Amino acid sequence: MRNISRRGVCAALSLGALNLAGCQNTANQNESADNVPTISDSAGTDHAADEPVEEPEDTSSSEPQGTVERLLATMTLEQKVAQLFLVTPEQLTGVSKATVAGSKTERALQEIPVGGLVYFKQNIVETTQTLDLISGTRELCCAAGAGIAPFLGVDEEGGPLVARVANSGAFDVEHFPNMADVGASGDPVHAARVGTSIGSYLHEIGFNLDFAPVADVLTNPENTAIGKRSFGSDPDLVAQMVEAEVAAMLETGTLPCVKHFPGHGDTAGDSHTGAVYAERTRDEIESCEFEPFRAAIDAGCPMIMVGHIETPNFAADGLPASLSRVMMHDVLREELGFDGVIISDSFAMGAITENYEPTDAAVRFFAAGGDVLLMTPDLHAAHQGVLDAIATGSLTEERIDDSVRRVLTVKQQAGIIA
Repeated sequence: MRNISRRGVCAALSLGALNLAGCQNTANQNESADNVPTISDSAGTDHAADEPVEEPEDTSSSEPQGTVERLLATMTLEQKVAQLFLVTPEQLTGVSKATVAGSKTERALQEIPVGGLVYFKQNIVETTQTLDLISGTRELCCAAGAGIAPFLGVDEEGGPLVARVANSGAFDVEHFPNMADVGASGDPVHAARVGTSIGSYLHEIGFNLDFAPVADVLTNPENTAIGKRSFGSDPDLVAQMVEAEVAAMLETGTLPCVKHFPGHGDTAGDSHTGAVYAERTRDEIESCEFEPFRAAIDAGCPMIMVGHIETPNFAADGLPASLSRVMMHDVLREELGFDGVIISDSFAMGAITENYEPTDAAVRFFAAGGDVLLMTPDLHAAHQGVLDAIATGSLTEERIDDSVRRVLTVKQQAGIIA
């Protein structure tokens, strides 16, 4: 039995994020593309800078479903599909290295007003630059499309391996050991401290989404893709740690996203470079790998990342979980009861790019029940491909609406939109 109680913390999505303002009255506060001042530097970088704007007072509705439906009714089909893509600023703009949110970002968002962005080491150069990048991007998103504020995400697991902010040197924030060491303590309080600290400093910087914690159970000690990023090899212990970190992070106003469903801890390969397989049986996966995900769902986790992991002895459909209706709809939705946002792992990884074109991969993902596609290597092709699939009937607008509702619901509950 777990030694910490289940915590009904869905309300913390609103309570912990009340100072995250919506997009009201921001459109007129942004400079036009022609008037955005530029800073000359190395070629290939988006260097137009924007003046910071004062955050408007939050007026979040007490009826999130009404807000969501009103927003949905104002959106064009193109805007709905765009809301389901989360990309790097480089994938959005086509520059080689994005360090500011300026004219290129503005023009790209006017064309495809994506639902969110994710940032990496190269985007986090120094303190003021990062603060301006995040706040500037948010304002430009609010001025584009249907005026919906974005998810602003980062991989901040903690430890020396995956902590883009803490390891950047740009911010004086708390550093943690590997999550394997946190798990070895056997005390979920330590995991909760990780969630509180990381969630708090990300929230202060302006991020609202953290692709953490890792919910993988390290059942294969030779696994180098996950390794010490996992809390451990005991599913009950990992579940306790994940539950504690999710609950603590929610209370800071930062959205956690547990990963990598259905579990990356048994695989021998690395999905960054090619297809990977979890050879365990259905009973083994359900009794072990699923335990931390069940705990995260019980703790109110709003988002689950699905990995590019094939399960030949479970789904047996020859597809990575990120393209599998069995794993995303039948198992994660129906069996485990998850009603939040299903996001893919990066579609720029070899497990996808070696086997599927961006357009085909995007259509397959949404048809299988996914909600947000992360880091397509060709945003224009993928976005247009989904629109074409709707036009030909291989996807329906109703399927897209279901995902947009989930995205908008999470954003509204978190105070990202009002």
